[in-house]
Amino acid sequence: MSKLENGRQTPTDEDVRAWTRATASEGETAGLLASLHTLEVQHADWQRLLRGGLRPRQRALAELDQKTRLFRAFEATVIPGLLQTAEYARARFAEGVLRLKLHNDINDAVQARVQRQEILYRPGKRFHFVLTEAALRFRLCSPAVLLGQLDRLVSLSQLPNVKLGIIGFETQYATSPWHGFWLYDDKKVLIETMSAALDLRQPQEIELYSEAFDQLAAVASYGRSARAILTRVMDDLAREVGDDSV
Repeated sequence: MSKLENGRQTPTDEDVRAWTRATASEGETAGLLASLHTLEVQHADWQRLLRGGLRPRQRALAELDQKTRLFRAFEATVIPGLLQTAEYARARFAEGVLRLKLHNDINDAVQARVQRQEILYRPGKRFHFVLTEAALRFRLCSPAVLLGQLDRLVSLSQLPNVKLGIIGFETQYATSPWHGFWLYDDKKVLIETMSAALDLRQPQEIELYSEAFDQLAAVASYGRSARAILTRVMDDLAREVGDDSV
């Protein structure tokens, strides 16, 4: 016990189970084991995670996609990767290469991201995306590229296994849209920050984010109402693109 308490030895699964039994706190076993198993991957800084380039990260996500049946994603500032056009994805990867001073394998990364999107058409896979109107309007690429991206959202929103919700500017939020996050089944939450990727697997964290997603999804617009918001934004962009071409 002294070695465990002073960090000189890593506990085993059986150490954790024995401790919770001895302290009559067996209800904490699952959470403690999740913490033990994910300690090293829970916080992975981008420099370490992307040291081999952008494409390997896309391959790792593709493997996770294969194992997941229900995808739930909330994004406040960007279009989710699985819904991105090649041109929009290129702009996102270019920003990452510049900001993090990464090896430039953007072409390979774009190809890998587009290939991942085949998962959208797989039977047995379900997707629920919730975006803010701000994510539709933020100029993270040229207006022409963004216009193409929004047009693709309209098309993808009509897939039978894709549910797309848009939270308009006028909406009263039940919970604050602090940051984007992805829920993979009820097994893990992935969050991307400026410096690192967070991989959360503790039951209480998954429950917290599941509840937050439900609250955000509850105030979103769907179907014809969601497409009306998309059309409004596209009309604004189309006028701007038309003015630029004069």
